Amino acid sequence: MAEQLTKNTTSTGLSFVEDRRSEIMNTLEQKGKVRVDQLAALFGVSRVTIRGDLDALSRDGRLKRTHGGAVALSKTVTTSIQEQRINVNAEAKRRIALRAAQLVPNGSSILLDSGTTAIELVRALNNHKNLTVVTNDLSVADLVDRSMPAADVIFLGGLLRKGHRYVSGPLTLRSLDSLRPDIAFVCPTAFVPQRGFMTNNQAMAALKEAFCHCADKTYILMDSSKLGATGLLRFGDISDVDAIVTEADPAGLIAAAAENGGAQLIVA
Repeated sequence: MAEQLTKNTTSTGLSFVEDRRSEIMNTLEQKGKVRVDQLAALFGVSRVTIRGDLDALSRDGRLKRTHGGAVALSKTVTTSIQEQRINVNAEAKRRIALRAAQLVPNGSSILLDSGTTAIELVRALNNHKNLTVVTNDLSVADLVDRSMPAADVIFLGGLLRKGHRYVSGPLTLRSLDSLRPDIAFVCPTAFVPQRGFMTNNQAMAALKEAFCHCADKTYILMDSSKLGATGLLRFGDISDVDAIVTEADPAGLIAAAAENGGAQLIVA
C-alpha cells in the first residue's frame, strides 16, 4: 500500500498487546487495509510481533489476513446488504454488543437475529464457553464457526433471501418451533414509540415476531439511530421483550416506552 500511515497516537501504552491490537483495528477501520512493515514502523515493534497480532485478530474474526498485511472484513467478505452496513454506527454497535455479552452465562443457548449488531455480539462472546448459537443468518453462523471453536451452531432452514445472506419463511418458522433457547437477541430495523418494533420485509417480520416469543428471555439490540427510523412492518412491542439494550437515549423516549411496556432499558 503506497499510502503513508499517519501516526495518530502516542507511544504510551502501545507496548501492551491489547492496546496495540486495538490501535491496529482503529487504523484498519480508517484505511481499510494495512501492511505488516508499516504497522511495525508505526508501533516501533518487530514484523514478527505485528504478524502475531494480525494472526490473533484474524482468529478472533475481526479482520482478514492477506499476504504482507490484512484488510477489513467489510472490504473482503462483505457481500450482503447487512454486512455493507457493518461500519455504520460501528462504535455504538460494539458498545451494545459488549453489554449484551454480559447478559449471557457460559453454557447458554442463544438465538441471534440477522444484523450487524448480532455480528458484533458474536465477536463480544468470543471468550464465552459452551455456547449453542441458533441463527438464521449465514454471516453470523460463519463467524461463530470461524472464531468460536467451542460453540455449537444450529442453523435454521428456510428460503435464502438473495443479497441478504439470511433465511426466512415457513420452513424457518417450523425449524424454530421445535427450539426453546435460553435467550433471544432480536435486531429491529426501527423502533417507533406508540407503534413498536419495525422491519421492512414481510417474511422477516413474521420471523422476528416468532423470535420475540421463542426464548426464556428476549432482548432487543438497537443503536439509537433506530429510534424513529423508517420501518414498514410492525413485528412486536415493548411488552413482548424483557429489555432493550442501546448505547444512548438522549431524549428519554426509549426509557418512557420501556417503563410503560414493563421492559428494562439497558444503556451500554
